[in-house]
Amino acid sequence: MTDITSLRDEPPYLRIASEIRRRISAGELAPGDRVPSTRQIARDWGVALATATKALTTLRMEGAVETKPRTGTVVAAAPTTARTRGRRPQGPSAGSPTQPPAEQELTLDRIVRTAIDMADSEGLSALSMRGIASRLGVAAMSPYRYVTSKDELILLMADAAYGEQFYPATAPTGWRARAELGARTLWTLHRRHPWLAQLESLTRPLLVPNLMVHGEWSLSALDGHGLDPTTLFDIHVLLYSHVQGLAVHLEREAHAAATTGQSEDQWMDSRATELQSLADSGRFPTFARVVASFGDGYDLRLDNLFELGLKALLDGLTPTIEAGGGEPNR
Repeated sequence: MTDITSLRDEPPYLRIASEIRRRISAGELAPGDRVPSTRQIARDWGVALATATKALTTLRMEGAVETKPRTGTVVAAAPTTARTRGRRPQGPSAGSPTQPPAEQELTLDRIVRTAIDMADSEGLSALSMRGIASRLGVAAMSPYRYVTSKDELILLMADAAYGEQFYPATAPTGWRARAELGARTLWTLHRRHPWLAQLESLTRPLLVPNLMVHGEWSLSALDGHGLDPTTLFDIHVLLYSHVQGLAVHLEREAHAAATTGQSEDQWMDSRATELQSLADSGRFPTFARVVASFGDGYDLRLDNLFELGLKALLDGLTPTIEAGGGEPNR
């Protein structure tokens, strides 16, 4: 019979791991099914991200779950929970290789891709060298044979992420079509990897080759119109800042949802009284009228804001770019 008192005294991460383990044993989560992410666990259980990460790490070390690139953490194909729970790892048998298979197969590319997957699913704040080693099933210090620090790893992650999309050999006709393609390509990458927008400021940009590929595309789209170099580069930076300035909210919202346990809609609903008080105060008549007209509320859609802002920027910049008197881009 289960001792209720002992369950209450059990650390939160073990209680969470036990519940997910129960779902797997009961067939509620089948092999290959995604298990709750660290953010979902943090929200549903009301715990810190570190606690949620520890719960998943426990299950991963047991062999109950595994990490799949581009998918996240899923139920392992052949969970070994019943066999391994509570047992200490055995030493190598006679004749076995000195390093376990995972150590032998470890490469820099695997480390970088695992780190990207971890940042995608759990946020950049959850990234750690120890956590990466755990996901890979290797010793905690093993990744340091390939990368000297977390900061160096993040640069490699950014370079790999920015290198996931390139541009056609034959460029679209006209500077505007080229500029739009460049901005939308960057937006797609930031959408896919929200943590990218957290890595740099405009004054201290990332100097990695694959980001330079996107910069080269943007500059070449604007070149050839007689713009002085400073104006040309200012416009290039302005277009990039539009992408980054919106993309930074992707990771911030995910972090806020995990730490508060509320979605964006739930957070706004919890502040309905304050919002109504501001609208009823009479001090902000335009705000009150516009908000009242929404009916079901305002739906903030970052993709729409990106397109609206890009069009406004390019419309506004067109006279400056085309007044230079240079030959249009071929």
